[in-house]
Amino acid sequence: MHEALKNAFCPSCNSSGVCEEEKCQNLQRLRIENARLKEEHERAVNFLTNYIGNPILPSVGTEPSTSAPGEQYLSQHWSTSVTHVDKSVIIETAVAAMNELMELLRVNEPVWFEAPSDHGRYTLRRDSYDMVFPKSNQVNTSSARFESSKDSGEVAMSATHLIEMLVDVNKWKEFFPTIVTKATTLEVIDTGIFGGLLHLMYQKMHILSPLVAPREFFFIRYSRQINSSTWVLVDVSYDFLTQLQDSVPTRSWRFPSGCMIQDISNGKSTVTWIEHVQVDDKLSTHRLYRDFVCGSQAYGAKRWITTLQRMCERFAFSNGLIATPTNELERVIESLEGKRNVMNLSQRMVESFFEVLCMSDKLDFPNPSEYQNSGVCVALRKSGGPHQPDGFIVSAATSLWLPFSKEHLFNFFQDEKRRAQSDVLSNGNPVTTVAHISTGTHPGNRISIIQPFVPKENKMVVLQESSIDSLGAAIIYAPMDLKALLSAVNGDDATKISILPSGFVISTDGRASRGTNGASTSSNTGSGGSLLTVAFQILICHNQLTTQLNMESVATVHTLISSTVKKIKAALDYYD
Repeated sequence: MHEALKNAFCPSCNSSGVCEEEKCQNLQRLRIENARLKEEHERAVNFLTNYIGNPILPSVGTEPSTSAPGEQYLSQHWSTSVTHVDKSVIIETAVAAMNELMELLRVNEPVWFEAPSDHGRYTLRRDSYDMVFPKSNQVNTSSARFESSKDSGEVAMSATHLIEMLVDVNKWKEFFPTIVTKATTLEVIDTGIFGGLLHLMYQKMHILSPLVAPREFFFIRYSRQINSSTWVLVDVSYDFLTQLQDSVPTRSWRFPSGCMIQDISNGKSTVTWIEHVQVDDKLSTHRLYRDFVCGSQAYGAKRWITTLQRMCERFAFSNGLIATPTNELERVIESLEGKRNVMNLSQRMVESFFEVLCMSDKLDFPNPSEYQNSGVCVALRKSGGPHQPDGFIVSAATSLWLPFSKEHLFNFFQDEKRRAQSDVLSNGNPVTTVAHISTGTHPGNRISIIQPFVPKENKMVVLQESSIDSLGAAIIYAPMDLKALLSAVNGDDATKISILPSGFVISTDGRASRGTNGASTSSNTGSGGSLLTVAFQILICHNQLTTQLNMESVATVHTLISSTVKKIKAALDYYD
């Protein structure tokens, strides 16, 4: 082979092999190119493997748990820059997605048709859509399916302020805590003053139940100001993992989706939202949630709009834009700064609780049948930051169906006289609400400071936030040291206060919308029902974790959550 290369010549010029000097130059160029490619490959591998979130502690004697596929491949700090070729493709993809979204926002029939069971919600007519926007399938499995929806609503925030919130990845996550459990900007491709922002992003979305796996998307986000009062934000999946041989097959793909925000003065906006995805999750979705998820209700446009309306309302109340009666606070919280401090502390409690519910991809005890087939999911972790008690924490959650409306269940959990039937912290004793702060016009949307009656113990209070909207409700609470809460009330820094929340999440079951009039049942019982998730967290130790302590803690929290569910069913006079 070496001899053949030495004697090689170019047929076009009849010249013998290249000279040694030119050969060395060519080899040097190849080495440089090879080194560059190797460096890019290493950066890509680092990007795909470095990020695994907060470390989850494997339980003693069990196999280590695995995180969601996308998280295994994601680095919080994007370790490579986008090439010129990639950038041109990203820009081209973003512009095409923006054009498609604006066209879908503009038209209704025949591309969209109104869902017969839900007035005002539109679904894509696939044959019409495919004729206008032909695309190949992105999730190539036999069980893949499409979800599409369009909805609109009025939001209590100006368009300018709203777009500022939505393009900030941290505020985006804060505004949608019931949907978005993780969000990261991987690279800023282009910036502007709301005339055109282009980001490469990662997002993990969840349903508030341990029985439903999260959805993950790598996508381009492009926002643009259309005129003085209108902005459009579009998200579209971008697969920059395809060239990696060990990448996980795509199971979630977002076609052009997003929202148009139109300012209508008086500090309000009209928001029209479109969601359009292809997913393969039916087989992995628990049967309890299959109607809710596969019926485009779990991640549909209506959920985004409803959540946005609720959070904008909460934002207005927390910033004093809407006055609340002074007798609510009963002289406990006198300053606006103290009120805002408590609301921020409660918001952190809520976000922490929702993050814990994303357990399906990191269970340390993944087989619930080991525990009398009860369906209780248990996870063990080391405290992950300054906002949680230091030590090892056991989280346990379960979900169940109940034949009651969400309003009926919400009122049950809100009733102080019946709290002992569902709250283990009360230990069967009565409780008293010391003060509350309204977070919305509905009387159930509030933050409460609750004093449980515990003999010989007067240094503990319970911080609770309850919330309800047209799609669901939540009651989240955490025991707190009275001294720590008073410091927040007095306006001191509340970010250092550790908090370990538990609570209840209520959602519709996805079946009620099949009724003749399309309305969810509002009676106590009926053809429809609700899905209830119960979750507790317990700090088990501060030092070394032993196998015995591990299993004892699991048994304790399992018994706790199982007995709570039985008490709730008995209190509601429901026996399955």
